[in-house]
Amino acid sequence: MRVLVTGGAGFLGSHLCERLLNEGNEVLCVDNFYTGRKSNVLHLLDNPEFELIRHDVTLPLMVEVDQIYNLACPASPVHYQHDPIHTMKTSVLGAMNMLDLAKRLGATVFQASTSEVYGDPEVHPQPESYWGLVNPIGIRSCYDEGKRCAETLFFDHQRQFELSIKVARIFNTYGPRMNPDDGRVVSNFIVQALRGEDITVYGEGNQTRSFCYVDDLIEGFVRLMNSDSSVTGPINLGNPGEFTVRELAEHVIDLTGSSSKLVFEPLPQDDPRQRRPDITKAESQLGWQPGINLDEGLKKTITYFENLLSAG
Repeated sequence: MRVLVTGGAGFLGSHLCERLLNEGNEVLCVDNFYTGRKSNVLHLLDNPEFELIRHDVTLPLMVEVDQIYNLACPASPVHYQHDPIHTMKTSVLGAMNMLDLAKRLGATVFQASTSEVYGDPEVHPQPESYWGLVNPIGIRSCYDEGKRCAETLFFDHQRQFELSIKVARIFNTYGPRMNPDDGRVVSNFIVQALRGEDITVYGEGNQTRSFCYVDDLIEGFVRLMNSDSSVTGPINLGNPGEFTVRELAEHVIDLTGSSSKLVFEPLPQDDPRQRRPDITKAESQLGWQPGINLDEGLKKTITYFENLLSAG
């Protein structure tokens, strides 16, 4: 098939492009390089089945494809808060443009949504039926509400035009090709530990997160996209293993053999206190569950950053 991946030069997008090519598909990778990097897909450029286009999804795109994965949007607070208006436009206008394209082509369209739609949840773990607790005017709202609006647009298009849609809610994901300065907790801790710098923990580090290795997540993407037409989502994709942020920091120090010390800073506004996916739907409807534990995934990610920092 010919498959479009928006945000294809990003952390998740580049892994998805690679997986789709390995399965024999023709891949059209679209990215505006706001947070995506050409180095993430450099190894794919010689593949005759791979095409890279610089384009911003807030503008319409006229291409011919069979499937659309809409991953375009900055996903870490440091990036999505840098230009919050453009972040919101990317989520909302990007969704509109990809839905219009899918409608014209009769293609299946996949939306990369987020666990951030649950906000600072009062239900734990979070099932897809939970509506969330989101601050609509806070500093994270450009991302949280942008993704919530995109989901609304997807389901309205499905109801109004019988469009074939797939919606995944992604929980914290990590692995090779994360941006070293993207502000996400795994990359932050690993880079600080490898440099021997103090490791910055917000609050007392008691907030919890669930960390899914990128290969497991991409497997979930592909299974959802190719599932029966009755399976629309939203479906949680994440690892239900739950760790405090402090536990993660101490774990990274152990695995890197670093002399780094923990330093504590005030919690950012609206930072969720706990986050863990209920993956019952993914297990029953996709036969999916993560297979890579935190130790194994962190070791692979640490090796990537060791190579990146030594080359830089």
